[in-house]
Amino acid sequence: MTEESHAAGVLHPYIISQQPLTMSWGPSSIKSGAFFAWLVVTNRLTGDKTFSTVSFPFIELFPMDLPSRFLRSLFHLLLPVRCITCAQPLYGDPIPFFCRSCWKRIRPLTDPACIHCHRPIISPIGEQSTLQYRCGPCRLHPPAYQRAWTFYAYESPLKEAIGQFKYRGKVALAKPLAQLMLARWTERPILDGIIPVPLHRDRLREREFNQCVLLADYISHHLHVPLYLRTLIKTRSTAPQAGLTRRARLLNVKHAFAVRHPARVEGKCLLLVDDVFTTGTTVNECAKVLRLAKAQTVYVVTLARMV
Repeated sequence: MTEESHAAGVLHPYIISQQPLTMSWGPSSIKSGAFFAWLVVTNRLTGDKTFSTVSFPFIELFPMDLPSRFLRSLFHLLLPVRCITCAQPLYGDPIPFFCRSCWKRIRPLTDPACIHCHRPIISPIGEQSTLQYRCGPCRLHPPAYQRAWTFYAYESPLKEAIGQFKYRGKVALAKPLAQLMLARWTERPILDGIIPVPLHRDRLREREFNQCVLLADYISHHLHVPLYLRTLIKTRSTAPQAGLTRRARLLNVKHAFAVRHPARVEGKCLLLVDDVFTTGTTVNECAKVLRLAKAQTVYVVTLARMV
């Protein structure tokens, strides 16, 4: 028996019943689109035991036409999973790692906002002129991008979802998070390309993936707009922007980004994709280098922002 065997032929009931064998097994893990289990087969005549790991590819265990909700419920029974926010067991919940009740608590930003950076308007004067309202920072320092959209408050449970996605490698959350963005994004401009905010190679090596790439990839497929993966790069590592003064933030990201293929962006209408709009300095620096490379227009879309 091989160290890792395919389920077909190993667990078939007829094969087990025709041999002097006793089988015991249990769940091990779920990864790479397959269910893994440990398997011990004991020969009742000799007493010999053989241990192996068995993989059950989802696509071969069940017909493709069975509802994905049924599959998730089945595997949650085999390998219990609890909601990250409330710790309730998950069975038929459609969102990975979150129950329906917690996911519904994600709060969209519905207040009037700045026409450039989408900062929520909190002053009575601003609310009276929402169509052309520009916040103080945008009036004082106009951003390099044409317009930004951000749709949700960076608070629980979305905050936990982004943290699990970004720092704990729960990449299954990329699709539902991108769907949240698209559900609220009704004013979509005509685009020539989509660019994820890049990570420096050291951070990418540490994290092993760029969460912005996964979000941008889903948006790209949904909108049928090309994804420009290696056009914008981060040339040096930077400190986290949170907690820095405005001057320190500007210095932190200054000359940190570059366009590798200027001809690819020249005259194009581009969309920058980021996960969290903290201060706007990072996306503004990205937009600035794209505009210097003669991009016609740069828009920004982010999932959440600090409020």
